[in-house]
Amino acid sequence: MKHIYLNLKRFDIPTEFGGVNRIAPVADWAEYIVKNTQEELKQYDPSEVEFGMYFPEVHLLHAAKAKTEGSPIKLGCQGVYRADTAVDGNFGAFTTNRPASAMAVAGCETTIIGHCEERNDKAGILAEAGVTDTDAINRLLNQEMKCAIERGMRVLYCIGEKSKEQEQWQEVLGKQLEIGLKGIDTSKVVIAYEPIWSIGPGKTPAGKDYITKIARFVKEKTGGMDLVYGGGLKQDNAAMLASIEEIDGGLIALTRFQGEIGFYPEEYLEIIRLYMEG
Repeated sequence: MKHIYLNLKRFDIPTEFGGVNRIAPVADWAEYIVKNTQEELKQYDPSEVEFGMYFPEVHLLHAAKAKTEGSPIKLGCQGVYRADTAVDGNFGAFTTNRPASAMAVAGCETTIIGHCEERNDKAGILAEAGVTDTDAINRLLNQEMKCAIERGMRVLYCIGEKSKEQEQWQEVLGKQLEIGLKGIDTSKVVIAYEPIWSIGPGKTPAGKDYITKIARFVKEKTGGMDLVYGGGLKQDNAAMLASIEEIDGGLIALTRFQGEIGFYPEEYLEIIRLYMEG
């Protein structure tokens, strides 16, 4: 099965505040995206491809309300807390954090965990406490995944190596998989590979041979779990990624990287078309 995911990060911020949102007022932004994609996505067989959209949490209720009957969109959140609410237990005193229960009742069916930006945030917090053990990050992500799965959500689990880790990529990715997936029902998880060293302005994107090498390693390490390319599925690389047998989809973020940079629904749909026909 193919998986096409959309990480909307903070693309809701208007340009006058330094953001990239040019498509709709912030109060209508999530509804605009759902309404301008879900009908087109219905042309694809749901048994062959799934579409997950990860919204900033403030927009989740608007996105859920905009979904029509039979909408192929799987609504997702951009993470959950490592602890959850429980009857006769903690009722949700997690200031600044959102437990999986809150995301589930908001309509989320999936969540993204372990994105390189989340890993960097956790690494920074641990570093302030004098902790440099990257295994600790994987253990925290493992706790988050367990909470999400317990609430009925599927998980997109991101792994990837930084520039300084490239020579030890097998060890780095191996630990992210081994520790992160420990005790997890992997039938509820899709892996996303992010070549962190190649993401960003001025960096050379990972090539087909490198992505294939990593994909084969992940497949072997996980017993064949579904794997998508998390380094950015774009118009420029859609056909190339579609040609890699071991890659089962991709993660889309920005759709336009020059001029009026941003996310545009019509360009999102074009990327999907190019990938599915590639």
